[in-house]
Amino acid sequence: MLIGRDPDRLADTVGWIADQVPGGPIRTVLADLSSLAQTRRAASEVAELAPSLDLLVNNAGVLSPRRTETAEGHELTLAVNHLSPFVLTEALLPALATAGRARVVTVGSSSSDMAAIDPDDLELRRGWFMTRAYARSKLASLMTALEIAPTLQVSGVFLNVVHPGLVATSLVRGGGPAQLAWQALGLVAFTPRQGAETPLRAALAPELDGVSGRYLKPRGTATPNRRALDPALRARVLAATRALL
Repeated sequence: MLIGRDPDRLADTVGWIADQVPGGPIRTVLADLSSLAQTRRAASEVAELAPSLDLLVNNAGVLSPRRTETAEGHELTLAVNHLSPFVLTEALLPALATAGRARVVTVGSSSSDMAAIDPDDLELRRGWFMTRAYARSKLASLMTALEIAPTLQVSGVFLNVVHPGLVATSLVRGGGPAQLAWQALGLVAFTPRQGAETPLRAALAPELDGVSGRYLKPRGTATPNRRALDPALRARVLAATRALL
């Protein structure tokens, strides 16, 4: 099952999957994951189509070249990279718990490794810069994942965060120096197929069955940002996240 905001790109993806796995059932849900209302609606549609869900991969992401707010008033980078996957995961917990042993894989980023965070300003109303906003959104996502993982594990839901490596995607758009720099980095980056390897390992590897609360990179389990290991700070970030929903 795929969630996406562009019907044409969804159709292209469905066609590609059908070529790789002929006859496999593929369902799509149309939603813009920068909108928390649409994210919740998408979760309801998914749960109706799959009341027992054994895998959720949170992969949507954005690196915005300018500070933009969504129609709901949230900073765009935070909304897509952190708030939406948090909302989607929580909304689908009943379906995930029903499966018995389910996995949640959230795609993070090594940009979070050196990032700072202010729970009182998750939206970065002060000192916004594109790479800072991206890194902080990924750190917030990592910290909340590590904070809720023990609780989810009690229900048989195992949550891990994955940095897939530098992957040549269309993450940066809109032209200008930022897109040119991103395209230059793409010359030394993983291909999308290579970048999928670590998320797929987190989703499918037998040795990760029952493993939760890990930060995974292409070479294995990694040590996250020291801030993500601070229980008091994690709790503040989780509370600040919930306050924005």
